[in-house]
Amino acid sequence: MQNNRIIVGISGASGAIYGVRAIDLLNAAGAEVHLIVSKAAEITLHDEGLGAGKDLATKVHTAYKLGDIGANIASGSFKTQGMIIAPCSIKTMSEIATGVTSNLLTRAADVQLKERRPLVLMVRETPLHYGHLETMSRLTQMGAIIFPPVPAFYSGLTSIADMVDQSVARALDLLGVEIPILRRWGDKN
Repeated sequence: MQNNRIIVGISGASGAIYGVRAIDLLNAAGAEVHLIVSKAAEITLHDEGLGAGKDLATKVHTAYKLGDIGANIASGSFKTQGMIIAPCSIKTMSEIATGVTSNLLTRAADVQLKERRPLVLMVRETPLHYGHLETMSRLTQMGAIIFPPVPAFYSGLTSIADMVDQSVARALDLLGVEIPILRRWGDKN
């Protein structure tokens, strides 16, 4: 891995465990993790029994305040390997798609797109209406990767923790991060 800086964003959709596990797996892989947690994600982290953003801040290289638009990750000159937003709410996804970013989370995502770096969005809301699908299509055309956390049952997963880890490992794989626990089709694990 030539540049091991990864930005992890956690937005307010249910499934904050995806962001928490992304941090854990990136740390285990030796990545330099930069974290942004939205205000709604703070509520979700609490409601889902995962602590608070300040608890996660102790597990990363740098944690940023949502309103810190002047942070280094808001600039294309700050090289990263890419960014994952896990989970990604429809609100966050929609803001990124318009390019009218109002906080550091969506600004950092916008920077990844303009610099042609990978941006993986673990969109976690359903059902979807036409506008959501149209927005996903627009983001895909802009270079983002829409990655809903759908379990891969062929992988012999036996618990919710296994399903979360498999989804997150697959998403991180798209950023070029090798995660040893990833179960690949046809591999004997």
